[in-house]
Amino acid sequence: QVAESGGVMAQSGGSLGLSCTDSVLSFTGYTLAWFRHAPGKEREGVSCVAWSDGLTDYSDDVRDRFTISRDYTKNTLNLRMNRLKPDDTAAYYCAAGYFGGACSLHAAMYDYWGQGTQVTVSS
Repeated sequence: QVAESGGVMAQSGGSLGLSCTDSVLSFTGYTLAWFRHAPGKEREGVSCVAWSDGLTDYSDDVRDRFTISRDYTKNTLNLRMNRLKPDDTAAYYCAAGYFGGACSLHAAMYDYWGQGTQVTVSS
């Protein structure tokens, strides 16, 4: 069971942190990612981290503002979100996919998804 925590509300320019864990997969061997889905918009990849080498990728919109990290000992995935904007308001989802090489921001690559956690940024 992939499960997200954190989020909730912040003001524009503020910061929030998200975490993700899994009670079954332990994330060993899995490439992990964060996606978000805002009302009226398509789901988009936010950031990902590869299992093989730990390299990361970000969407252009969040690059330099968000930081993804994974704790291999605690089997958790984190997302630190700084300089938040109202456009960051969305439901954020953690995803895990069993594939090698570089990580991906394409949702089709991921097999396991959390239920999502809401992030709301006020102006």
